Amino acid sequence: MKLTENLVTFRLKLKNAPGTLGMALTTIAKLGGSMGNIQIIKAEKEFKVRDLAVYVSTDKQVKDILSALSAIGKEFVEVVSVKDKVFELHEKGKIFLNNRISISTFEDLSRVYTPGVAKVCMAIHERPELAKEYTIIKNTVAVITDGTAVLGLGDIGPVAGMPVMEGKAMLFKAFGGIDAFPILLNTKDVDEIVNTVINIAPTFGGINLEDISAPRCFEIEKRLKAALKIPVFHDDQHGTAVVCLAGLINALKVVGKKIENVSIVISGAGAAGTSVAKILLNAGAKNIVVCDTAGIIYKGRNTHMNPDKEALAEITNPNHEKGVIADAMKGRDVFVGVSGPNIITKDMVKTMNKDSIVFAMANPTPEIEPDSIEGIARIIATGRSDYHNQINNVLCFPGLFRGALDIGATTINDEMNMAAAYAISNTIDEDYLSEDYIIPSVFNEKVHKEVAKAVADAAIKTGTATRQLF
Repeated sequence: MKLTENLVTFRLKLKNAPGTLGMALTTIAKLGGSMGNIQIIKAEKEFKVRDLAVYVSTDKQVKDILSALSAIGKEFVEVVSVKDKVFELHEKGKIFLNNRISISTFEDLSRVYTPGVAKVCMAIHERPELAKEYTIIKNTVAVITDGTAVLGLGDIGPVAGMPVMEGKAMLFKAFGGIDAFPILLNTKDVDEIVNTVINIAPTFGGINLEDISAPRCFEIEKRLKAALKIPVFHDDQHGTAVVCLAGLINALKVVGKKIENVSIVISGAGAAGTSVAKILLNAGAKNIVVCDTAGIIYKGRNTHMNPDKEALAEITNPNHEKGVIADAMKGRDVFVGVSGPNIITKDMVKTMNKDSIVFAMANPTPEIEPDSIEGIARIIATGRSDYHNQINNVLCFPGLFRGALDIGATTINDEMNMAAAYAISNTIDEDYLSEDYIIPSVFNEKVHKEVAKAVADAAIKTGTATRQLF
């Protein structure tokens, strides 16, 4: 697995003799490791225990360094442990519960629990809507997964997906002030997932579906939205689509084109690709072709089709084009990739129209390496944080849920998603837009506030709000 300059700590027991540390450092350097801090952890007469922080770029490099250090011989160098800083950060999990009110006296105890709590329980019993005022429900979102489509890792199961779910919960809190909690479902059965979420829904003010594979995710979201009167949002679909539209709005401003006039090709017909196609059509796009592993999707295609792709064929590909992705890219203005690594080539990009826009958003490896098409495509965006123009869902979901929860929205509709997209794009003043600056930073606090406000306003206009903002 490729890393992006990761920091690994090698704890070594070194013989207390001249040249031993140098031997270890030389070994590490020969294998491409870059040294960071060196600390003495323990010093005895015969040996010293040191922590050597080493920057590496691949997991294989770590294994090679470990083997080489071990080969020196225990009489000189003994590897006590190897700790990856990423793993250290995840030890004991990344989130925890904390009390908002301290309990230091019997009076405190009587108010937060028995007997005082009975007063609040009975008030909610008589008026259930009060639960959103006097419990955590109003500000709590469930992050739910079955682990079947985790990041770029695929079907690794719900437990292996937990670090991602924890990270998602952290982002909700950091950027939206929302208390989010991971829920792992040990089933892939659509009925079981839907029924489980319905049964736990009274605990939460909103439901964020995460890393559930297509096409099951479409039915799950559809049924939950019909059954529940709280916001239900599949981020892999709609979050990706919202931020993609936001970036494209600004990219088109830079190149001086209008969305209704451009031709667009989308690589990927899963959750994200389908949702991206729909939101771009809602934004005014007229000419969209979607490709999957079998090529261009068109009405009447018989191979690798399902009901969701058939529905997609009804609303895209107006010129009834056929062929593979290379054919689809010829003469296009925009490429949107939500598929997999290295799907397209530099030569394919060269066949696109002048001032082409390439959003290669597959993670962790994009559809094409951005550096390879510098100077060919006018604007390039990816889903990665180590390249400019990152199309990152975190620009959307914290603010979107913040606005939906604040206004008591009973659902999240297309108008709210569109409002979020335009709020993100409008965060950057047109005078500051450029080829490498079409999307704001996730650390721009204004983004999340503007998204929340726009979503709340859209909820009011579309009749899904149940409370007012003051």
